[in-house]
Amino acid sequence: MAQATTETRPMTEEGDHLQIQAIDHLHFYVGNAKQSMYWWWKGFGFKPVAYSGLETGNRQFASYVLESGKVRFVVSAPYGPSQEMAGHHMTHGDGVKVIAIQVKDVEDAWKATTSRGGQSAWAPREEKDEFGVYRTSAIHTYGEVLHVFVDRSDYKGPFAPGYQPLDYEAESTGLAAIDHVVGNVQLGKMDYWVNFYHRVMGFRQLLHFDDKDISTEYSALMSKVMENGNGRVKFPINEPAEGKKKSQIEEYLDYYLGPGVQHIAIATGDILSTVRQLKANGIEFLRVPDAYYDLLPERVGDIIKEPLDEINELGILVDRDDEGYLLQIFSRPVQDRPTSFIEVIQRHGSRGFGKGNFKALFEALELEQERRGNLDN
Repeated sequence: MAQATTETRPMTEEGDHLQIQAIDHLHFYVGNAKQSMYWWWKGFGFKPVAYSGLETGNRQFASYVLESGKVRFVVSAPYGPSQEMAGHHMTHGDGVKVIAIQVKDVEDAWKATTSRGGQSAWAPREEKDEFGVYRTSAIHTYGEVLHVFVDRSDYKGPFAPGYQPLDYEAESTGLAAIDHVVGNVQLGKMDYWVNFYHRVMGFRQLLHFDDKDISTEYSALMSKVMENGNGRVKFPINEPAEGKKKSQIEEYLDYYLGPGVQHIAIATGDILSTVRQLKANGIEFLRVPDAYYDLLPERVGDIIKEPLDEINELGILVDRDDEGYLLQIFSRPVQDRPTSFIEVIQRHGSRGFGKGNFKALFEALELEQERRGNLDN
C-alpha cells in the first residue's frame, strides 16, 4: 500500500473528509452460515432479517443478515472450495472480512481515500433491483479486512440486491449499537495503521495506551484508539509488546494467521439484564479474580448506580474517569480458534476503554491462555 502523501496534521485533529454517518454492517466469512446465524440469533438475540442463497439465485454463497438495535451483522459461507470466501475461512476460521461504513457519497469516499494512499478493493458501483439502487465502493485495510463504503439512501430492500426478507421472531438481549471495533496488527505495525486512519480516513487519535498501561508480570500490548470526526466510529489498533510470555495479541495473530478484527464492543442500556440473559442463552464470559471486587468500592467510589453485588455476581468490570463511569464484560472466543470475541459495554458518561480494568482483564486472559497451553508457546 502506498504511503499517504497529504500534508501532516496533528494526530488529535481530524480531516472528516468522509463525513461518516455510522457503521453500516460487519460481514463475517464463516464455515457454515446457517449454524452461525443460529448462534447469533439464539445466543446473542439478533433477529434474522434477510437471506441470500440458492433460492434467491445466488450460486456462490449462502448469507444471512441479522440485526439487534442498530447493530447489523452479515454471515456468509461459500458453496464450493474455489470461492474466495473458502480461502479466507481456511486461513482465518470465522472472522470479519468487511467493516462497512455509511457515507453520503461512495464515489467521493473512494476518491478521497485512494487519493490519500488507500488501496482500492473496488471502484464505485451500483447494484439494482425492484427496491432501488445500492451503491458501494471499497478499500483495503489491515490484513484482509475491507472498508466498504455504503450508500443505501436510494435502496429500500431488506439489505441489498440478491437478498430476500426473513420473518423470524427473536428475543432481544438489549444489544443496541456498535461502540468500537478493535483490530490486532503485527509488532511494529500499529503506528503505520494509526497513520493510515489519520491520513487516509480522516480520523484522529483519541487515546494511547502503552505497555505500562496494559501489562502484567508476563505479557503486554500497546493500543491507540482512532475516532472519526463525529465520534460515532472508533477503531482501536493493538500490537503486541515484549513480555516474558506470549500476549493475547500474539496468540490471536498465531491462530488467525495474520492481522484482523479482534473484538467487537456492543453497547447496551442495561448491562445487568443483557449479561444475565446472554448467560442464560449459553454465552460464556471471562471471569476476573474475586479479589477485583473486594477492591472495587474503594477504586470507583459511590458513583456507581448499579448494585455492586449484582456486578460481582455477573462478573462485570467497572471503571471511572473524570466524565463518568463504564461497565464492561468480555466473552470467551466465539469460535474454536482463540481469536475473535465480543465485549458488552454500558457507558455512563465515560468515553474511556476501561484502563483501570486492564491488569485484571489481562490476568484473566492469561489464565485462559494457560488452559489452552498457549501462554508459553
